[in-house]
Parts: sequence; C-alpha cells; structure tokens
Amino acid sequence: MDETLLRTLTPTVIGILVRRGADFAAAEDAVQDALVEAVRVWPDDPPRDPKGWLVAVAWRRFLDATRAESSRRRREVLVEVEPGPGPAEAVDDTLALYFLCAHPSLTPASAVALTLRAVGGLTTRQIAQAYLVPEATMAQRISRAKRTVSGVRFDRPGDVATVLRVLYLVFNEGYSGDVDLAVEAIRLTRQLAAMIEHEEVAGLLALMLLHHARRPARTRTDGSLVPLAEQDRSLWDTRLIAEGVDVLQAALARDRLGEFQAQAALAALHADARTAEETDWVQIVEWYDELLRFTDNPVARLNRAVAVGEADGPRAGLAALAGLDPALPRHAAAAAYLHERAGDLVTAARLYTEAARSAPNLPERDHLTRQAARLGAELRRRGGRSNPGNRTARVPHY
Repeated sequence: MDETLLRTLTPTVIGILVRRGADFAAAEDAVQDALVEAVRVWPDDPPRDPKGWLVAVAWRRFLDATRAESSRRRREVLVEVEPGPGPAEAVDDTLALYFLCAHPSLTPASAVALTLRAVGGLTTRQIAQAYLVPEATMAQRISRAKRTVSGVRFDRPGDVATVLRVLYLVFNEGYSGDVDLAVEAIRLTRQLAAMIEHEEVAGLLALMLLHHARRPARTRTDGSLVPLAEQDRSLWDTRLIAEGVDVLQAALARDRLGEFQAQAALAALHADARTAEETDWVQIVEWYDELLRFTDNPVARLNRAVAVGEADGPRAGLAALAGLDPALPRHAAAAAYLHERAGDLVTAARLYTEAARSAPNLPERDHLTRQAARLGAELRRRGGRSNPGNRTARVPHY
C-alpha cells in the first residue's frame, strides 16, 4: 500500500471536488472515506488510475451524503451535473487549498490545525504534538473548525502569514522524520515565492533550504540523532546552503525583517561555520534578540539561553535559563547541557534522565538516555565527583 501516493493525491482530489461544487468540509470527509476504501481495496485490486479512482469514489461518497441530507430536487440536480467517466483533471491545487483553509472566518490557530489535518496529511496526534496540547483538545479544535466552514464557499483566500505558519509546521513534522513531508513543504514554498514578492516567504524558503541541507548528517545509520556539533559537515548539501543564503540575502536587502528571516539568519550562521568551534555564538545571540522582537516563543528563549552559554559561558547560560518555565519542552535537556558544561555532572545526569522521560520522540529520548548513561559511567569512574573543568559536552542542537 503506497501511503506516500495517497498523501500526495489527497489535496488534488479535495480540490477537484471543491471545483465541482462541494463545500470544503464535505469534500474533505468524502476524500477521507475514499482513502479508507482505498486502503481496503487496493492491496488486492490496485487501480490503473489511482487519482481517477479516488475522485470517482470520493464524488460518489459526497453525493451519497448530500442525498441523505438534501431534498429530492437538490439530489436530482447534483446527479444531472455529475461528470461522466474520464481522466481526472491534471491540476495541482495543493497551494490553493492551503490558502482556502486559512479562511477569514477561522482563527489562525484553527486554520492551521484544519489545513494540517485536511491538506498536510498529518494526524491529529502529530498536530497536537506540534502545538504542545493534548490530542483530545486538538481533535475538538479541528472539529470546531470544520463546523465553522461547513457550507461556506471557499472564495476568499486566507492570510499569507497563516499559510506560512502551516507550511513551516508541515516542514518541521517532515524534518522530524515521523512523516516525510519536508520536500513537499519546500516545493510549495518555492511555488509561493515564485508567485509573490514577500520578504517572509523568501525567509521561510531560505530557512527550509538551510535546515534541509543538514538532513543527511542529522542521523546515524541506526537512526540515532547526531547533535549539530558532532555532525559530519562534509555531508551537508552545499548547493542548498548556497541557495538558502542567496535567497536570505535578497530578502534582508528589502529591509523589512520578520520572524522567518531572523530564523534563517540563525541557520545561515550555523551553516557558515566550517567547524563547531568556529561558530559565531555572539552574533547568534544577537540574532536571537532580533527574533524575540517578533515572537515571544518560549522555545526561541530557550535556544537563546543555550547560545548565551556558548558565547559567555555556561553560568551565563544558566542565568538566562533561570527565568524560563521549567515545564517547557526541552528545558531539562538545555539545563543538563549547561550544567555539564559548568562541570556539575551530578545535576546534569539527573536532568538528562528527566529530559529523556519527557522527550517528544523516540530518537531524542534515546539520545538523552545515552547522555545520562555516559555521565553516570563517568561519575562512577570518579567516585561520584563532578569536575568543574569538564568541557566534553556537545551542544544539543540538531
């Protein structure tokens, strides 16, 4: 069963149903029903034209649902206008659907959640993890969003900023390795950058390219994570890095700085360093300060604290970390790293263990567990004593 093919075809099939007259919520439900039927039927009887098969089944499901809820007269009209058999339209509606899902009648948070579920191919669980909320809460948010747009004609495209937020979340989910959507997010962002001149669209594209360039070096053959400082930089895609830097420089030249441009500048500074030791941490702290002008994202503040620890020493980093909520995801991991840098191996080992228990995914949990085990072994070798001069830790950037 080719799940990648199903995920790729989903936005196109939804778009075809919407153009035929279905409202978005009904089209999305019909396509989901068709996908379930495909999972049941295709392994034993694969269609010659998968897209045409999905369109036909989804359209029938839409008609069935409409007939159950509409008058006989409305049913007859829909039957009369039902297209005859033939090849499905060869149109890529994905980016258009991203804008339509960012409908003005929805809050930005609801629009993002609906788009990730209906068009991005993410599960409710994955979206909930991205938003750091319980899965049940996110399920309710998506249901409310679908009810809000039920019966609404999607003829008013949404805000660019909302679409960029969705594309970035899709990219991050793909970049995590759980679902490979990173390349698709880059493709759509390239399309958007070609359509409009917008500094933040260019900034997002640059950010994606610079992060994606490091992807071959981020994991070992056994799937374990490789922290940024330990990555083999010869594996980084220099072509993507050069393209990302060019795109970023063109955006910065317009002198309208935004959140994604600031994040891309941070990624560019990491990509520019030939070795981990040559990283310009002072300038990275300055760019985090710029980033925090546009967002009060606690993750950005957490990363800034780690950068301060690199630029000014671990004690300065711990002081910057002290003002942040300890319940913040990855707070314990950052604190563990800074305590190890400061030579407090006992506290660092405890915090690595705590961080492993709350890790958002299995590779990160395994990495943090190995860090705790490494320090535990070192403490046993020393008889439980910390070493204030220890400097063997690696910065937990990926």
